[in-house]
Amino acid sequence: MAHILKNNHLELHIDAPTENYSCTRFDWTGKISQLKFQNIPLTTIENTDLINTACFGKGFYNEFGIDTPLGFHETAIGGWFHKIGIGLLKKENEQYLFHKKYAVKPAKFSVSTEANAVIIHCTSEAFNGYSYKLTKEIKLYSSSFTVKYTLHNTGEKEIVTDEYVHNFMATDNALKGKEYALEFPFKLEPPLFDETVNTEQKVTIGSNRITFKETPKEQFFFSNLSGGKLENAAWTLLNSNTKIGIQETGNFQTNKMNVWGWGHVISPELFFKINIKAGKALEWTRTFEVFKINS
Repeated sequence: MAHILKNNHLELHIDAPTENYSCTRFDWTGKISQLKFQNIPLTTIENTDLINTACFGKGFYNEFGIDTPLGFHETAIGGWFHKIGIGLLKKENEQYLFHKKYAVKPAKFSVSTEANAVIIHCTSEAFNGYSYKLTKEIKLYSSSFTVKYTLHNTGEKEIVTDEYVHNFMATDNALKGKEYALEFPFKLEPPLFDETVNTEQKVTIGSNRITFKETPKEQFFFSNLSGGKLENAAWTLLNSNTKIGIQETGNFQTNKMNVWGWGHVISPELFFKINIKAGKALEWTRTFEVFKINS
């Protein structure tokens, strides 16, 4: 059963680790599937096609190791590798595909609750020199919520990977159009982007914001918005019709930010680099704040 954190302003839905989404891309710990502000939905689903919905991302789903999961290259075909927050996945070919559904041996999960928080624990098997304990605490405040991660390296080998939140955003389910603006705390320089997919030219890149000429019918994507430079981890999404804004800030700097979207969704992604020696632990926090825009 989903856990619901709620106050006078916000309502947050958090699925249990083995509830609903059970594919092998997104972290099963603390699957934040929905956020509402004064009963207005602020999140949506990855794809509006109703086929294979069980594997679609939604809300604030996060992922570890989108390019290379832990120990993937060291594992022979037919062997098992770690996908943090999920369990062991079976390697079927030499290239890892994040969108593929792999055979899985789930990790061990436990959940505890407080008045305004849900805490999820994930304990992996020890395999191929790697093991870990992941704790995610999701805590609700008056007009914000935080996601605090603690990752302990309990194995013999160093953990080197990354983590990001996909952030499937849509204010009141409105299609992307002229009322939306996505802002960043640094200058956008398109020549420095790693990849630009804007086939219809309906997405406009400004000095520090992304806007829309009209609703895109095709997917768009911009990768490495900072050109690899370290920047404060933050984005702000504004909707001038609903007068609602939402902002994510991390307590870290990031050297990689991506934006993906479609007509119904926009997903800003702030990546966090992870490097943990054996026996050590690392903590980081993401804060999401919702606010009304002054006219």
